[in-house]
Amino acid sequence: MAHIPINHPLRPLYRALSGLVGLYILIFGIIGFIRTSGMDFFANHGDWVLGLLTNPAFSVLSIIAGLIVLAGALIGRNLFVALNLVGGFIFLIAGIVMLLLLRTDANFLSFSMVNCVVSFIFGMLFLAAGLYGKVGPTEDEEAEAAFRTRQPTTRHATNH
Repeated sequence: MAHIPINHPLRPLYRALSGLVGLYILIFGIIGFIRTSGMDFFANHGDWVLGLLTNPAFSVLSIIAGLIVLAGALIGRNLFVALNLVGGFIFLIAGIVMLLLLRTDANFLSFSMVNCVVSFIFGMLFLAAGLYGKVGPTEDEEAEAAFRTRQPTTRHATNH
């Protein structure tokens, strides 16, 4: 990675947004699992929950994803960065794959077009949170800022 901002001033905002999305995904998964408990696990038809279509399999995946994203937002530090970068790519890839399977019998997560769009939005938010959430010491922050602006770093030599 050439340069990712360290200690970005909007880091708390991205962490809060990621946590809220993780909470939404968790609540969606719980309600979805309760409402679809009588269906086949990979049913092609689902039930609408909080604006998205779901089946039991997608509800369980949502519960797991929501817990992981929420835990990352609560723990913070650079674990938050790693989880959001990986989660962002997973949500984008899931959106693309489910878009390809949308009107087929292979739509095993019962996705709709709305689900695909929301998956893309969440994926982009997680990627942004991951890219701007990195934390580190002040020296690393100054070196990254100097690299970004192409200015030499100023190091204070200490004589002992």
